Amino acid sequence: MDATPTYDPNGFNIHSWRRRIPACERLVLMNNCSQTPQCDHTRMAAERYLESWSREVMDWDRWEEEVDALKKDFAAFINASPDEIATLTSVSEATAVLVSALTLKQRKRIVLTEAEFPCVAHIILAHGRYGLEPAWVSVRDEILHLEDYDRLIDESTLLVSATHAYYQNGYVQDIAAIAQKAHDKGAFIFVDAYQSAGVVPIDVKAMDIDFLATGTLKWMFGVPGIAFLYAKKELLPLLEPAHTGWFGRTDVFAFNPKLLDWHPTAKRLETGTWPVPAVYIARGGLQVVAEVGVDTIQAVTRPLSARLIERGRANGLKLYGTDDVTQKTPITSFLCPGDSHVAQDLMLKRGVIAPARGPVIRLAPHFYNTLEECDYAVDALADVYREPELLASTPRH
Repeated sequence: MDATPTYDPNGFNIHSWRRRIPACERLVLMNNCSQTPQCDHTRMAAERYLESWSREVMDWDRWEEEVDALKKDFAAFINASPDEIATLTSVSEATAVLVSALTLKQRKRIVLTEAEFPCVAHIILAHGRYGLEPAWVSVRDEILHLEDYDRLIDESTLLVSATHAYYQNGYVQDIAAIAQKAHDKGAFIFVDAYQSAGVVPIDVKAMDIDFLATGTLKWMFGVPGIAFLYAKKELLPLLEPAHTGWFGRTDVFAFNPKLLDWHPTAKRLETGTWPVPAVYIARGGLQVVAEVGVDTIQAVTRPLSARLIERGRANGLKLYGTDDVTQKTPITSFLCPGDSHVAQDLMLKRGVIAPARGPVIRLAPHFYNTLEECDYAVDALADVYREPELLASTPRH
């Protein structure tokens, strides 16, 4: 679908970008909160790995350089040092590594929210066998409220796990304010930024974040297999995770099974061999975000979100979450009258990829999407919500 850009800063050309993303020719891509599409940068990055593998067969020195370059690239996005970044395979693994490094401390309470993606909450709950005690911040009025942290964070709190953006509707929390509440009581803060990194500016120093996990699969044009764990440099000596591996050692090639030492940098939080093809592609994806710029992406996507909300109301759809686009990521969610996964399949038949999550269908445009695509996606969703097949299904609420 051709369109006029919603925002046109110098150097940003939506038509040029759409030509670099082949799937734009045949699909309306509203699934960027689940997986971003392939583009020229990521295709070329994958081919660089394949060429290296074909030519050198086993080029670990070069591949390790690629991992180091990836850490440097990501660190720049969040105003961190590369030595504060560990490269892992998923946010699940990153969370498990971190929580296993904290379980021997005297404090036992972990404050978390009902908006956490399940993997984060499940890992914290699983560590209850070691004495950790979860305390829940409720989702109220489809969002999280800052004041609800006050009654839960106290001198027994070890960690506050505060998702940056709610995966079901994109609501963005004031992480700096939550960090202040945690630190005032002597607790750490851990942020899952998988639903915000790439579309919301993040500065871990300005926000005073202790630990942050995210990956490149969603807004940052990567593939499964790569995630990052940021740990504030001053806290690294405190972290000796039980969930570890040979890449966490001071000398990865010492091959001493009896020596459990810890690398002085965030590499101490790494586990096993990196998925090298995903490393290459992740670097290509970060180049896309860097080329466009997170501030530009936010400026482009806010009018798209506003259009989705306006069009949804005109179609009688029920919004789930805030209608203030300055308080959310590009995710706009509409409650589904039946099984949202059935709705997801019906949307795909209409040429729209729109991911289901619990009771909602999420429409999540990126900088390359157009206003016309937003209109088409909402109109298609309204048609799907009237489908007898969907209405006969059982809602996943």
